[in-house]
Amino acid sequence: MFSSKGLGALTHARVLLRSRRPCSLPQTASLSGSSIKSLRDAFKDPSSPFHIAPGQAGPESPDSPPAPPDPTPSQSSNPTVVGSSAENGRAKLLSMGYDAGSLWEQSIVWGHHDSFRHVNNAHYLRFIESGRMVWLMALGKVLGGEERVKAMLAGQGVSLILKSTNVNYRRPVTFPDTLLIGHKPIISSSRTHFTLNAALYSYAQQAIVADSDSVLVWYDYDSLRKCDPGDDTWRVMKAVSEDGQVKG
Repeated sequence: MFSSKGLGALTHARVLLRSRRPCSLPQTASLSGSSIKSLRDAFKDPSSPFHIAPGQAGPESPDSPPAPPDPTPSQSSNPTVVGSSAENGRAKLLSMGYDAGSLWEQSIVWGHHDSFRHVNNAHYLRFIESGRMVWLMALGKVLGGEERVKAMLAGQGVSLILKSTNVNYRRPVTFPDTLLIGHKPIISSSRTHFTLNAALYSYAQQAIVADSDSVLVWYDYDSLRKCDPGDDTWRVMKAVSEDGQVKG
């Protein structure tokens, strides 16, 4: 049995429960259509600190607008050459005296990268080697046609052998890119060897990214010793060194 005092307290509690409103989650703020439109308008307005012109990065803070683009052309651009990347590269190397018959395109693949996220330095030696063999084939064709080319590539009779090489790395190369490699000989007074210079031009950067000097020795593979290839060969080599083009 409840006392009258206890019943009164219970009735009071029920009244409180009925009068208390259910709890509700706090309302979160939301952007209205007008707010979104205002932001979009600010992005498009050149006088706004939030304005970002196409091809530019945004400002470091809303306090200052982004700096206008530098109208000065980059060092890698060549304002005198207009055309595709390949055309620009070819024109550049030919203007530097590299043999047109030696030009070799080397595609860069993802696997050429190393942990430093650029083409590993060792790969350049292979790239230059491939271009060097293209130059050798052009030379062999002038010296004796296709048969001479086959013999020089197979190390039969008088051909060339690599003595030394060095590479100057001027710019890092990354995927995707294609390098155009050209070669030209530098003749000295020696009758048994000469220097073969190479340049590697990046289509992506529109610039020379590396160059190399290799010392090549005329070598008689039948007698296994260096040799003088003869006056006819040196006549061709001298002509090549003067105008950069392998021709008879």
